Amino acid sequence: MLVNGRWTADWQPVQATDAKGGFVRQVSSFRNWITPDGSPGLTGEGGFAAEAGRYHLYVALICPWASRTLIARALKGLEQAVSVSVVEPELSEQGWRFPAADGDLVNGVTFMHEIYTRADPQFTGRATVPVLWDKTRRTIVSNESADIVRMFDSGFASLAATDVELCPDDLRQAIDALNDHLYGGLNNGVYRAGFATTQVAYEEAYAQVFATLDGLEARLAAGGPFLFADRFTETDIRLFVTLVRFDAAYFGLFKCNRKRIADYPALTAYLSRILEIPRVRGTVSIDHIKRGYYSIKTLNPTGIVPLGPELAWDRPER
Repeated sequence: MLVNGRWTADWQPVQATDAKGGFVRQVSSFRNWITPDGSPGLTGEGGFAAEAGRYHLYVALICPWASRTLIARALKGLEQAVSVSVVEPELSEQGWRFPAADGDLVNGVTFMHEIYTRADPQFTGRATVPVLWDKTRRTIVSNESADIVRMFDSGFASLAATDVELCPDDLRQAIDALNDHLYGGLNNGVYRAGFATTQVAYEEAYAQVFATLDGLEARLAAGGPFLFADRFTETDIRLFVTLVRFDAAYFGLFKCNRKRIADYPALTAYLSRILEIPRVRGTVSIDHIKRGYYSIKTLNPTGIVPLGPELAWDRPER
């Protein structure tokens, strides 16, 4: 991680734990907002106006948090307005690394942590993805996936090529409530299970993961096709990015092995429906997901990537 702007140690997935030995996620450090006219947003400072070509998105295809933003960018049709760089799937000793051939074409660096020190030469913490970079001010706008998704939905509305609305006003309160439920029980729950350092912390996380999945199975079996009937929202993105990684990574590597998603009929059908959306499917790489997760040395010291499982939604790499 970085300490006062200097790389100090090999990358480690767990930087903090609670009193029970449970995984504690780092709080996002950059929380500015892009708005249509550059006025201040919910947090941070103003001066970040939505302009085509001004912003650049850094993502990892293995990372569910980064994938949220990539999906939102695609669904809003912002590919021409916001450029993107994808890091290598495997985590290096210095964290996320850019491919040598076609890596970071904006800042010309090798590692993601160098983007952070360009924004803040004294930065302390992990260099996470996603990152939304301002090419004009040469700084990080945000590294909080939830904020970036909402910026793409509202701040960039005038630049969007589609009429997709991911967080409509009439559903906002219900979306926020379900988002919170999904985060604690599932999105971050699988990480609390996988990175637990005590048996009690693991078992608590494990129980919450499957209680959440059981509830979602019942909800979708009774309604659907999406979480809010026929309206696809950002909450569906949040659920999707965890489901699509579950059987390939979380079931085995993170010890969330009571059931696979393939054992939940309603969740399996839901996952397949979302993968039929072309703008979503194009953001998914099972190869990157497996190579990335199984490169975490603390969980898989040998680095061997399993050949299975066979996934109905898998697709060959382009």
